[in-house]
Amino acid sequence: MAKELELKYGCNPNQKPARIFMREGDLPVTVLNGKPGFINFLDAFNSWQLVKELKAATGLPSAASFKHVSPAGAAVGLPLSDTLKKIYFTGDGELSPIACAYARARGADRMSSYGDWVALSDVCDADTANLLKVEVSDGVIAPGYTDEALAILKTKRKGGYNVVQIDPDYVPAAVEHKDVFGVTFEQGRNDLKIDAKMLENVVTNTKEIPEGARRDLVIALIALKYTQSNSVCYAKDGQCIGIGAGQQSRIHCTRLAGNKADIWWLRQHEKVLSLPFKADIRRPDRDNTIDVYISEDYMDVLADGVWQQFFTEQPAPLTREEKRAWLDRMTGVALGSDAFFPFGDNIERANRSGVKFIAQPGGSIRDDNVIETCDKYGIAMAFTGIRLFHH
Repeated sequence: MAKELELKYGCNPNQKPARIFMREGDLPVTVLNGKPGFINFLDAFNSWQLVKELKAATGLPSAASFKHVSPAGAAVGLPLSDTLKKIYFTGDGELSPIACAYARARGADRMSSYGDWVALSDVCDADTANLLKVEVSDGVIAPGYTDEALAILKTKRKGGYNVVQIDPDYVPAAVEHKDVFGVTFEQGRNDLKIDAKMLENVVTNTKEIPEGARRDLVIALIALKYTQSNSVCYAKDGQCIGIGAGQQSRIHCTRLAGNKADIWWLRQHEKVLSLPFKADIRRPDRDNTIDVYISEDYMDVLADGVWQQFFTEQPAPLTREEKRAWLDRMTGVALGSDAFFPFGDNIERANRSGVKFIAQPGGSIRDDNVIETCDKYGIAMAFTGIRLFHH
């Protein structure tokens, strides 16, 4: 391994010189293919920490899909239902656990995952490489690759796909530094361990948090630990289904993440599953078209006749009433927040997306109002006492 790696440029082409380097010892990564850039490595190191912690907390293979230093999705390797196979476009065959984790992480918010960086907690196998091969992605970081998987990935992007291997035993220094405007900031690394023990202080009338919901809350909290703040995360069945990152207002985080969770669920509606796509439609065009079909703009698109570019016949719209009826069937959703909810309006919005379990630090002067709103909807809420800001 090398002590430093020169990069083409920093965040933008005008920011030169650029490199990653170690003050002591060698870099914990080896570039097996491609030429990762500055933002690629920011995504790689943040996403690797996330999946490593998810694996440690759950015991399951884990994956994350990152864009601009925040996860678009994160998940553990639970098997895929037939419906999830359809909306994640994985085919009908059985997949390895790490491939299932990747499919879930990528499939949560396919619009945001376009051009993502992928992290895998386990060795990348052929199943996972074949899923990666057909998606628009910048690169992947993993502790290893099978020979077959590496050969598949080296054919991607005309041979230029970024493949990075990380030493899984690498432990960073306890104190970290960051330069801003010529001034060096120093802080202790956030090595907080997140597990189900953080969920013991349930402050609502509804006390029971089933094992699956506890797992989902842990997944949400670990994802938030590596999401640009303010941030809120909805999770269900072993994966994040909506992440609202980098908002100045907590309610805007909750709305943004809730809207993404709603889209994830609406994609499972029979009308969406049976959309009559043309056989040669590109994957990104299909994703964009599904997003428009679900949105309120679809009737405008119909009027413009744009549907003829993508469908063999004009599909009937998914009406507002049909969408609301379908969304009312979504339940058992877990929600994590990186800081306290200041008002009950966040709970009102979360309830509309089927949230029944919440984990947040607590500590607002309006905690009573937030708890009261949870009690109105039978939501179980735990105060973790821990803030998870990430900048």
